[in-house]
Amino acid sequence: MTTLAVRDLEVRRGARVVVVGVSFAAARGELLALMGASGAGKTSVLRAIGGLDPIAAGTIDVDGVRLASGRLPRGTLRRELHRRVGMVFQFHFLFEHMDALQNVWLAPVHVLRQPRAEAERRARELLTLLGVGERANAMPHELSGGEAQRVAIARALAVEPPVLLMDEPTASLDQARRGELASTLRTLAAQGRTVVVATHDTDFARACAHRVVVLDGGRLVGEGAPADVLA
Repeated sequence: MTTLAVRDLEVRRGARVVVVGVSFAAARGELLALMGASGAGKTSVLRAIGGLDPIAAGTIDVDGVRLASGRLPRGTLRRELHRRVGMVFQFHFLFEHMDALQNVWLAPVHVLRQPRAEAERRARELLTLLGVGERANAMPHELSGGEAQRVAIARALAVEPPVLLMDEPTASLDQARRGELASTLRTLAAQGRTVVVATHDTDFARACAHRVVVLDGGRLVGEGAPADVLA
C-alpha cells in the first residue's frame, strides 16, 4: 500500500528552483533513502513533504492528505498532515527547558488532545523502546548526541504518524551508533511505518534502506535497490 507519493515536485527558494520534476513513491513498511551531495535538494523535498516549505508545482500525497502548489498548509489540512508525518531534524531541536519525557508527550497533549496521563505513559514506552527510558528526566543539555536523537525520534513517533522523515541522521554519530540507528529504523519500518531518510552516507543507506532515490541538482537521477544504485 502506497503511503507517500511525490509527483512532479518543484520547490523554489525565491526565484531559484531547488527541486524540479521529482517523482517517487514509498509503501507502508518501506525504508527509503533519499540521497545526493550537499545542495542536491534532499532536505527541500523532506520539508515539502512535512508542509514546512511551499510547493511551487506538483503534488504530494501523504496517507490520504494531498498537498499542492500554493501556500503552506493551514488549519485542518495542517493538523491532518501533522497526524501523518513525523520529522526528525538534523540538529534535533528539542525544547531546552523541558526534560526528555516532556519533549515527547507535549504534542499528543496539545495536538491530539490526549489526556496527559495517557500521553506520558506512551512517551515512556517510546523512550524505553528506543533505549533511552532511563533518561526520561534528563534535560536536553545532559543528553549525548545519540540520546538526543533517540528522544527526537520518540517525539516524532508520539503522534503515531504513518510516515517518519529524517534529515541527515548520521551526521553526528560514530560508526557504532550508525549501526544502532540503522537497526532502529529497520524495526520502525517493519512495524508498518514508511521511513524516508535524507542522507549522503552510502554505507548507512546500504545497511538500512530497502530502496534508494538519488538527487543531483534538484533532479532525480537514479532510483532502485541499494545494491544496484550504490554499486
